[in-house]
Amino acid sequence: MTAGSAMRLHAATVALFTVFAAAPAAANPAPSAKPGSTGVAALAHTVQPGDTLSGIAKRYGVTVKTLVRTNGFSSARVRLRVGSRVLVPAGPGPPAPPAKSPGEAKAPTARATKATRASRRAAAAAARRMPAYIVLSVPDFEEPIPPFTWPVEGSVSSNFGRRRMGWHGGVDIVAPSGTSITAAASGLVIASGVEGRYGRVVKIAHENGFVSVYAHNTDNLVELGQWVLAGQPIATVGRTGRATAEHVHFEIRRDGLRYNPLYLLPLPPRIASEEVELDEDEEP
Repeated sequence: MTAGSAMRLHAATVALFTVFAAAPAAANPAPSAKPGSTGVAALAHTVQPGDTLSGIAKRYGVTVKTLVRTNGFSSARVRLRVGSRVLVPAGPGPPAPPAKSPGEAKAPTARATKATRASRRAAAAAARRMPAYIVLSVPDFEEPIPPFTWPVEGSVSSNFGRRRMGWHGGVDIVAPSGTSITAAASGLVIASGVEGRYGRVVKIAHENGFVSVYAHNTDNLVELGQWVLAGQPIATVGRTGRATAEHVHFEIRRDGLRYNPLYLLPLPPRIASEEVELDEDEEP
């Protein structure tokens, strides 16, 4: 090679390096050279805080040795200055993560689906199991039953027993909001307050261990420890607690068990039974 040719080649190399050094320090594009090509540098990486030579090499799919040789560094332990540029030669690019086989990709989804189905089956089975406190049979008490009367006049919107997603421990009687709820029998008020799903609720203890429950009230009109007479107003119809429409949820209990109030109440002058879910799916 003649002296003139060598000088021209040196000038071209210096000009190329000057172009890279003058490039704006904005984003660092991915290498544009095709894998396996043998050109000069494909880009100039602007050093950011935390950058290391090994990190840059890994990012662009080249070796640390290649970066050292391309940039003329003294060793791989060179300290990079933030804002300086590191020439990255054309290379194969960042290695792609190993592809999972179809079986590996679908296995977690299949397991999750199986677990979800099992959980749903268990929940459905639990919902089908009758709670120990529910008594479906016609009660046959040895002691006299209090002469219960209807707490409010209206149609039964949800019956006692099995429901779509659970069990119902009483009956729901529809009535306009604010309608007076009366004591089904004389007794002692043992609860008058607010309880979770029941909302505002009144509970009355009667003779021979019977207890009546009146739930979802707008207002409770009696106090704890008060004696009430059959037919006395004790609350007003509402939709407090877990209810979606105005009604009174009415229960009759004895010794912790819940009995179908329709077996213990007189047949009213008019009663229409409609299967309409006014409460949420579970108790009360």
